[in-house]
Amino acid sequence: MIDVSELRNGNCFKYNGDIVQVVSFQHVKQGRSAAFVRVKMKSLANPKIVEISFNSGEKVQDIRIEHRTFQYLYAEGDDLVLMDNGTYEQINVARKVIDGVEFLLEGSEVKVLWNTETDTPLTVEVPDTVIQKVVYTEPGLKGDTATNASKPATLESGAEVKVPLFIEIGELIKVDTVNRVYSGRVKE
Repeated sequence: MIDVSELRNGNCFKYNGDIVQVVSFQHVKQGRSAAFVRVKMKSLANPKIVEISFNSGEKVQDIRIEHRTFQYLYAEGDDLVLMDNGTYEQINVARKVIDGVEFLLEGSEVKVLWNTETDTPLTVEVPDTVIQKVVYTEPGLKGDTATNASKPATLESGAEVKVPLFIEIGELIKVDTVNRVYSGRVKE
């Protein structure tokens, strides 16, 4: 058990039978009233963020976790096969639990939040940015670069993002996987 005043960003604990991760916290003391801790947390089962206030001194059941680096090997049905870079052990993870899975290429490294108590993965995080080649997009018109217009482009991983009109097939671009948007062109 851990006191709620010891919670920090990234900590995981059990709440109402679910494993949650702290997104942000704030220790609040108002005048003569008792102190409390306001915690924004997200469930690892779904991406919903909830804000809860705990009285100072309350305890929650903490979960022992590790951050491990894995490499994405290949897709197998509805699962992705990942390999631990330290032990070369392979695991299968359901595609639906990975946010941003459409940006993964074979050989990409991902961070896995690992529950050491049950020896199982909790979440898989794709890199915040990826560099990929544009495999299909409509051609841009000459001189059409002054506006802020965009067009859809298909990347080598199969993901689709909006890109500026001047981007052409075969170009390398940087993509923000969190917001799923074009970040810039990359020179080879």
